[in-house]
Amino acid sequence: MITPKKKEVEIVKVEPKKVEVVSKDISFNFYGTPLGFDVPTGIKSAKFYPQSQEGITNFFDSAASSEYENFLGEIKRVSNEMNLNDWGIYLLVLDISNSVHSNQDNSNLLSWFIFNKLGYAVKIGLAQRHIILMHYSKKIIYATPNYNFSDKKFYVVSNYNKGSVGRLYSYKQNYPGATKPLDLALNTLPNLTSKMKKKTLSFEDFGKTYNVSFEYNQNLIDFMATYPQADYETYFNAPIDSRTYQSVASDLKKYVDGKKAGDAMNFVLHFVQKSFKYERDNQQFGREKVMFANETLYFDKSDCEDRAVLFSYLVKELFGVSVVGVKYKDHMATALYVPMSGDSVKAGQRKLIVADPTYINASIGQSMPKYKSLIPESFVLVKKD
Repeated sequence: MITPKKKEVEIVKVEPKKVEVVSKDISFNFYGTPLGFDVPTGIKSAKFYPQSQEGITNFFDSAASSEYENFLGEIKRVSNEMNLNDWGIYLLVLDISNSVHSNQDNSNLLSWFIFNKLGYAVKIGLAQRHIILMHYSKKIIYATPNYNFSDKKFYVVSNYNKGSVGRLYSYKQNYPGATKPLDLALNTLPNLTSKMKKKTLSFEDFGKTYNVSFEYNQNLIDFMATYPQADYETYFNAPIDSRTYQSVASDLKKYVDGKKAGDAMNFVLHFVQKSFKYERDNQQFGREKVMFANETLYFDKSDCEDRAVLFSYLVKELFGVSVVGVKYKDHMATALYVPMSGDSVKAGQRKLIVADPTYINASIGQSMPKYKSLIPESFVLVKKD
């Protein structure tokens, strides 16, 4: 018999420090947090002129000759205080650059300058005499134009889901010391100002209606909505906001207290299966979009990938079991390393029991008939805490 994992986490509300913006050169709202920065004169006055390689050199020389150290130091400090991952830093730098320069070419050149100074491998190119920003990423960023330089892929992230940039002229050299790839992993959540809202999910199980209520931070949902399409590991290994998780877990535990672990896990599986309407990404968003677990709880509709992400997080946290995502050509399920009977898959040397969050009313060990005899294309590793 499996013993449900005892995990009591004290909810501590942590707000980002307020940043004084009144006397700053630029100020803007960053997902609910007001930010301000003083900008060196050489950066404010830098211009992409003429619209050629010479103009790029002129801009860089003006920025590089300015007293930019304090400016960069403030960006690093804010990034650390807000616990921003690479994607958060990407958004922050873009907001800063757009606040300094209304001209998009100048803004892109400033972003390039800042990213390089922060150690990120970022290149610029010229396409139809306009500046294009390209970020090196070790992992694929889907639906995003990319170019190869010395066997490394550089992505035009600003053109995510917008199509090709076309012919582009760039250079082979790298900025000294700027080697970091853009890593979309969201292993810890950003520390954003709270804009808490409430939601209740309802579902029926064996003729009885159950309600699960929770709080969520709208600023975090807005942040996650900006993400380009990353690999599955990014979504399966991102946490749920602690306040959201604790409220969901508290309600679920009320219903499963006293149940055997297998029955309790089946209840959580049925919660994920039946609390949301099914809808494919293209119908809901007009594009492919895998949701973070936080987003799946927020939206009324979801598909198989989204539910697999949510269920894997809940079953891992609530019961402490090992779980993987199970990827078929046109479907995503999960599988658990548990001593239960039923349909199974083999990942490495381990036999794992199928749990399908999209197969309505199915219990752990029941695979959709269509996939029962199929070998999965791949497995998504879900890291344990």
